[in-house]
Amino acid sequence: MIGDTIGPWLLGISALLSLLVLTLMIKAWRDMKRSPYFFMRRQAEKQLQSYAAKSVVFLLVTAVLALYTWQQPETDTTLRVAILSNTKPPKAEIIQLFAQDAAANQLNAVTVGDLFAENAAGDLFDAATGLTMVSEGRGALAVTELPEQYSRVRPSAELNEDTALGQIFFSTEVDSNYNAIEPRFIFGEGRYRLYATFSYDGMADGMAWSWVWRHNGQVVDGNNERWAYGTDGPGYIFYAPPSGFRNGEYSLEIWVNGELMTQATAIMNSAAITAGN
Repeated sequence: MIGDTIGPWLLGISALLSLLVLTLMIKAWRDMKRSPYFFMRRQAEKQLQSYAAKSVVFLLVTAVLALYTWQQPETDTTLRVAILSNTKPPKAEIIQLFAQDAAANQLNAVTVGDLFAENAAGDLFDAATGLTMVSEGRGALAVTELPEQYSRVRPSAELNEDTALGQIFFSTEVDSNYNAIEPRFIFGEGRYRLYATFSYDGMADGMAWSWVWRHNGQVVDGNNERWAYGTDGPGYIFYAPPSGFRNGEYSLEIWVNGELMTQATAIMNSAAITAGN
């Protein structure tokens, strides 16, 4: 309806034009009164007549638009629902489909922290960050063995008693010191680079280290090489699957000389991100 959409705009434009023409008419009237020459007064008089006619037209248009706009009925925003009295009962397949959708929505409503708490126990779960990590002592996590394709490099240095890798933090960015920027444990699905930062101590060049990425328990990426990064410091590993991250759990394991040193799990769930979990 014009009263709800462009009516006010047209009314405002018409009012501005009317005000402009009235201003020009007043200026022409002043020129006509103050001009010492006949021809200049005559010219000002003609301009005054022209502006006066135009002002009358604009004022009439403004009045008509104002009257038309104010007489428009208000838009009815009442929601109306039609009740169908002769509908057929839903089929069993439809009822089952709705039940599955309801169960999926309920799962998405559960916080990721609760999911981790149900799947981890004791010192394997850091409640502050939601990240799974190795407790003190190597081999504390009950995980599968290192995949054979990532254990082919042979070490030329032995593990030390003080060899340790710190907790893994996940983020989409790192700073110049390899610190995670805004680390978290829940991410959206899609294409991006996921960084896993950690600290290390007691390492030695020549150790064989491996990293393994899993999606819902299935190996999806990894590598194996000799360590050449010194005794201690910060480090990171990144993963960017070509097809993007899919919904589910992505875990990272870091092994040194065939022993699991640390691991962590992140959840990719766009619905949880939207819900603010």
